[in-house]
Amino acid sequence: MRSNRQTLKPDAGLTLLELLVVVTILTLLVVSIGTVAINYLGSSKAQVARVQLTQLEAGLDLFRLDMGRYPEEGEGLRALVEAPGGVEGWNGPYLRKEAALTDPWGEEFQYAAPGRAGPYDLYSLGADKAEGGDDDASDITNW
Repeated sequence: MRSNRQTLKPDAGLTLLELLVVVTILTLLVVSIGTVAINYLGSSKAQVARVQLTQLEAGLDLFRLDMGRYPEEGEGLRALVEAPGGVEGWNGPYLRKEAALTDPWGEEFQYAAPGRAGPYDLYSLGADKAEGGDDDASDITNW
């Protein structure tokens, strides 16, 4: 009488060595994909900051058309979303959202008037939130 049991061949299944090779390959793939994703995320934040700088520059130009000047340093970029006290001719807001005053890293864009290279300086300190830096940590500026 034959048994219903199937006999296993000696080479059925994976050896421990084969399993370790597969796990190692999967780990290398996850690490390399993760590194690429992190680099992409960092560079996309820098690109968003550059677009925001362009929007802020457009808002500053609209402010200048109405007021005949750029905001004073004391008024800052807030003058693009709410009227500074004691001024006439303000026709804002010059930005759709107040959130545009904040860079992708959660810090407010920096504004200085007069600027080093023009009527104003507009910049973000980048991911490291400190002046200077390289790659993802570099400053995003209008000059």
